[in-house]
Amino acid sequence: MKKIFRTDRRKNRSFTANKKNRMSDEIINPGDDPVYSRKVLEMLTVANEFCLFMEKAEQYSVEELLNFLQKVSPLIYLKSALLPDIEVEDDDAVEHYVSEEQWEAMFNVLYNKFGEKDQFYFVDHHEKSHNDPVKGSLAESFTDIYQDLKDFLLLYQKPLKAFKENAVKECGHLFETRYGYRLINAQLAIHCILYPQESDIIF
Repeated sequence: MKKIFRTDRRKNRSFTANKKNRMSDEIINPGDDPVYSRKVLEMLTVANEFCLFMEKAEQYSVEELLNFLQKVSPLIYLKSALLPDIEVEDDDAVEHYVSEEQWEAMFNVLYNKFGEKDQFYFVDHHEKSHNDPVKGSLAESFTDIYQDLKDFLLLYQKPLKAFKENAVKECGHLFETRYGYRLINAQLAIHCILYPQESDIIF
């Protein structure tokens, strides 16, 4: 499977021109604003815990890594599914931070950790022409998830509200179209690795 990597870093040209006029709107007063809601803050907490652990993955054994991913994956899925639908005022206030080199470094660490456990098979329900199992990779799946969540965290940390709006909106979109699906498939693979004697699932 050829890796499709997001290399675009859209600059906030039009947004910068209005920056001074909007600074007064950036005093955080959560109120009923969904961008500062509890659901968003809980997602930030889980995403941050996941990213911090993954950045130190080389320090852990494969058993510790699998046990962590088994427990954090359902939390990521749940908190992502609960994200509010954000209306974005300026869709140019978007940046991506994880570089291709960082992606490759993370992937290599995970691939070496998982070893023979890295490969799994799943049915791609997006493919309507057949139901043949296709090959998946735990290292690729969790590196993609890391990329999406790290971009979410760093974009949300920028001070202007427009960036936070786009961070939440983009995270929700990527959950629906990309990393949510990877989470489910990888979670099944990890379950079968951890409980082989109890699993009769063929994938």
